[in-house]
Amino acid sequence: MNVGFVVTTLGRLEALEALLASLDGQLREGDHVVLVAQGRPDEVAALAADFRDRGLPVTATRSERGASKGRNTGVAALPPGDFVVNFPNDNTVFPAGVVSKLHDAVDHADFLAGGFTSWDERGPKTELPPAGTELDIWNVWAVIEMGILLRRSLFDEIGGFDEAIGPGAPSPWQVAEGTDLLLRALEKRPELARRFAWLPHDVYVEGISTAFGLTRQERRRKMRAYGRGTGHAMSVHRYPWWWRAAFTLAGLLYGVRNPRPITLGDGWPMFVGRLEGALGRTFGQRSMVSATR
Repeated sequence: MNVGFVVTTLGRLEALEALLASLDGQLREGDHVVLVAQGRPDEVAALAADFRDRGLPVTATRSERGASKGRNTGVAALPPGDFVVNFPNDNTVFPAGVVSKLHDAVDHADFLAGGFTSWDERGPKTELPPAGTELDIWNVWAVIEMGILLRRSLFDEIGGFDEAIGPGAPSPWQVAEGTDLLLRALEKRPELARRFAWLPHDVYVEGISTAFGLTRQERRRKMRAYGRGTGHAMSVHRYPWWWRAAFTLAGLLYGVRNPRPITLGDGWPMFVGRLEGALGRTFGQRSMVSATR
């Protein structure tokens, strides 16, 4: 299988350069990278052209704002044929040998979807279950967007990402677009539960934490926006009411369970956001977008 790496970016050129440099020399014939510029498009295109001249199969396109819209645009911009698609952030880095390990997992005719780990400066962001574990509504949260592997044909079959949710979307629901994608894939193809490939823990990409480099105001706005997105996804996909209630209340402990730069005071915006998502309405916050830079 060919692997297609689809990267939506606001135009963070230094981070993009590091991402492309980490992929340079790792891709196999037929693999491809698409950069979807939602900011500084001419400079993103120039960076893609520079790496293309070095031999990296990368193209650049552009779209309106919204991570989900950008990813859908990027998948459509891949060369013809079926791919296994992956969605790195623009600050993701692929350690040496990782792409080869991804191919070890996806180079099978019956591959449908799988997940691998993402690390930040503090270590693994999530803990994946052992290989052979069935995908379900509980462990699906262990896979975040940069760790998703999904056949393009299945991606197209379910209509791609829901462009109404995710970072930069024109709605309050600013996260959980990857979880929603996998849950809809599971609903469409129930056999995905047993066929989902959990990759080994030594297969991971590197990035930065959610709150890295943000001011306190930016961090708390992001926490609330992310809380809304997760609460909304649990409501839409009809998680048990008792689970949603417990999850919402647990938002108050967010600052206790996470290391710095997260603080105790970040639990309140996370709780409010989860409550907004569970109820399907917001309470007077002027800015709903999770990231502006």
